[in-house]
Amino acid sequence: MARSSSGGETLGRKIAGIDEAGRGPVIGPMVIATVVVDERKIPKLEELGVKDSKKLTPKRRERLFDKILGLADDYTVLVLSPEEISSREGTLNEFEVENFARALNSLKIKPDVIYADAADVDEKRFARELEARLNFKAEIISKHRADALFPVVSASSIVAKVTRDREIEKLKEEYGEIGSGYPSDPRTRAFLETYYRQHGDFPPIVRRNWKTLRKIAEKLAKEKKRRGQASLDEFLKG
Repeated sequence: MARSSSGGETLGRKIAGIDEAGRGPVIGPMVIATVVVDERKIPKLEELGVKDSKKLTPKRRERLFDKILGLADDYTVLVLSPEEISSREGTLNEFEVENFARALNSLKIKPDVIYADAADVDEKRFARELEARLNFKAEIISKHRADALFPVVSASSIVAKVTRDREIEKLKEEYGEIGSGYPSDPRTRAFLETYYRQHGDFPPIVRRNWKTLRKIAEKLAKEKKRRGQASLDEFLKG
């Protein structure tokens, strides 16, 4: 329902979108972003051309970033370090819902309705878990692929993705080519293997409890053992 200010002006409901970027990578942070707009601004978000951030080029996302924040009534961005992610208690889903709530609770303008990208296979359960952690009352609509369904979540998805991309660029300035940070990226795996060979450990920018690291360490340990055995065989033959 619309409400009136003391001056008689009719105000629309405040609508929030919340999403994350970087849930799955082995390198770098996870970023959670919220965007709050008056419901009357939703058509303006659509006019900007916001959509699922994965369907936009990096340049397009960068151009939209400032426009989205300029249109927002309020927003928050949480950058969660690899150390925070690795040292978490509970599952990644639990960690995500805790920090979704943390981002929403830090808003100065509390939304009436929250559209959230559900991290849980059970959308309604994710909504209940999120609602239980809020310090204010709001209607929560939790959906899978919410970033493709609701412009305000698309907007938060873009803010989160641009922020994470910028964080990755900072890491590249320090460490060189690290790829996207995702385990499936050959450049990322090559960087991790090379770094481990040179230092006997992984860099501080990784999520230490990711299976990817254990597999790489086991692979390189086997290679080292094979080289050692080959060297021993050659010595004995000589």
